[in-house]
Amino acid sequence: MVEICGKTWKIAEMDERCSNQLRPKDRGYSDDTSSAPKILKRPWIPLTRPDRSRPTCIFTVMCYNVLCDKYATRQMYSYCPSWALSWDYRKKGIMEEIRHYSADIINLQEVEMDQFYNFFLPELKQDGYAGIYSPKSRAKTMAENERKFVDGCAVFYRTAKFTLIKEHLVEFNQLAMANADGLEHMLNRVMPKDNIGLAALLQTTEAAWENAPHDSVIVQQPLLVCTAHIHWDPEFCDVKLIQTMMLSNELKGILEESAQTLRAKDNFNIEPSNIQLVLCGDFNSLPDSGVIEFLNAGRVSQDHKDFKDLSYKSCLEKILSCDKPNEFTHSFKLASAYSEDIMPYTNYTYDFKGIIDYIFYTKHTMKPLGLLGPHSAEWLREHKIVGCPHPHIFSDHFPLLVELEMLPTVSAPINGIISHR
Repeated sequence: MVEICGKTWKIAEMDERCSNQLRPKDRGYSDDTSSAPKILKRPWIPLTRPDRSRPTCIFTVMCYNVLCDKYATRQMYSYCPSWALSWDYRKKGIMEEIRHYSADIINLQEVEMDQFYNFFLPELKQDGYAGIYSPKSRAKTMAENERKFVDGCAVFYRTAKFTLIKEHLVEFNQLAMANADGLEHMLNRVMPKDNIGLAALLQTTEAAWENAPHDSVIVQQPLLVCTAHIHWDPEFCDVKLIQTMMLSNELKGILEESAQTLRAKDNFNIEPSNIQLVLCGDFNSLPDSGVIEFLNAGRVSQDHKDFKDLSYKSCLEKILSCDKPNEFTHSFKLASAYSEDIMPYTNYTYDFKGIIDYIFYTKHTMKPLGLLGPHSAEWLREHKIVGCPHPHIFSDHFPLLVELEMLPTVSAPINGIISHR
């Protein structure tokens, strides 16, 4: 048992209704740092039970910033032994962790191009995954020998449960340039930051569903999975918010395009609202930031302090919807899988400890059944862990993991016409 945020949880114990693939293996802490990396036990927190009286798709989503090798410097992480900071050591622990939790959809940030193609993809292919990847935009301007060290985002999906229809890349510097309209702040502050978002339009397979009629159209439920890595610098909170707002606008367009693609592919009578959304990543933003307010509430004031009193209003009004006076809005109806009372921090370094990684989901048609809790605060104190990475914690970010129950939003044909909700 371990106490977290005033509540007691069973470590590494899954609720009986969870799928067997989620049950963590019996692995614990070892003081023998010369052995192969071993992951630390974290508690599984059951939230509710699935409704098995109707067709339902239960799947798990992981979000993990793996801390790429070029950022893992001795200057930044002097508290970590150099052998435990090396990529050759950490990548084994990261892969062990990914396999340990065996999520159906895995979203990674800070993956170097070379490591995606020569490590992550071949390793995870062995476990039944396929994946997509894109480096940050700067890779386009670099020579081959330098490009392979550029980091980016990856999305992996279990092929037994999902098929890929189309992938989409969102480049924030290109969007800023296209929409700057000569605005100095967009050109000088937003455009130089080459962060990206990466989206995969997936369709479920029949194997992903329970209680679904055989050959029913509902087993081909479309799902858009997007991961993003937003700019890091706290001094550029305006850039973070604008990148997130541009991402939401791009996702709106991707959903509209995806509906057209699915109509042509499967003869679905489908609207963008029928395509469900999972959005996750390293947003480099605290829960009280404009970024998270915008994603959670669906709106943010045009005078929000994170805009830093800079004159973005006229430019952003051309990009985003403004359904209410003095507000920028989106229509996704998202909820965050994690709350501060369960996960006090997702990034844990000597200088900074806080929540900056998130998993959002469509709240009207999905619900979280359970999630992976934090490392024990008591263990961190006992072992005097001032920051991560650590010999048994392989990144400065902690992976997030949630089990979601998804209801179908595409109905069975009625008189030859497929209806939608």
